[in-house]
Amino acid sequence: MDKSKRLFLKSKRSFRRRLPPIGSGDRIDYKNMSLISRFISEQGKILSRRVNRLTLKQQRLITIVIKQARILSSLPFLNNEKQFEMKNNLKKPS
Repeated sequence: MDKSKRLFLKSKRSFRRRLPPIGSGDRIDYKNMSLISRFISEQGKILSRRVNRLTLKQQRLITIVIKQARILSSLPFLNNEKQFEMKNNLKKPS
């Protein structure tokens, strides 16, 4: 093949479909902490739909469930453990 024609050919990449984050048997419920914790960042924020690879309906359900768990005190609103530890370490040496 001529070098000029070779530039326009697309390289074939293998396409591997990932498994969906929520299986058909998983129940989206505020009591299911193992499922909920997959969709929360280290800071305690709800991850976006692009990051989670969820459908719009699933993301809405996850958001509602996370908010319910926060209100019922199953989940913290913010994950301040690192900040709390640093404040305690500063006070202890006195």
